[in-house]
Amino acid sequence: MIMIRSIVRPEKVDNVLSALMDAGFPAVTRYSVVGRGKQRGIKIGQITYDEIPKEMLLMVVKDSDKDYVVETVMKAARTGDKGAFGDGKIFINPVFEVYTISSGIKEMAGGTVEEVKL
Repeated sequence: MIMIRSIVRPEKVDNVLSALMDAGFPAVTRYSVVGRGKQRGIKIGQITYDEIPKEMLLMVVKDSDKDYVVETVMKAARTGDKGAFGDGKIFINPVFEVYTISSGIKEMAGGTVEEVKL
């Protein structure tokens, strides 16, 4: 399993969520975040904004779906044909275990599923 964290522009988040839903990946956690990248914020006139509003989308998918989900997010989040500075980032991390609280089901990276006894 793979965790995909995407940082996207707020005005693009609805496009990304719609594209993920259409691609068969409806399970997404959404956070409003602020931060800055290499551009170190943005200066407008005499005012410098160090923290730029963004949205973080978090999802866990099968290893085999990673490339398709990344491509879907990139296409939906990109500004114009070539993209623009500040369009965002995608971070990929392995997930070793997932627990479903309501059912007590534990899923492991190799596809093994077991019930956790409480």
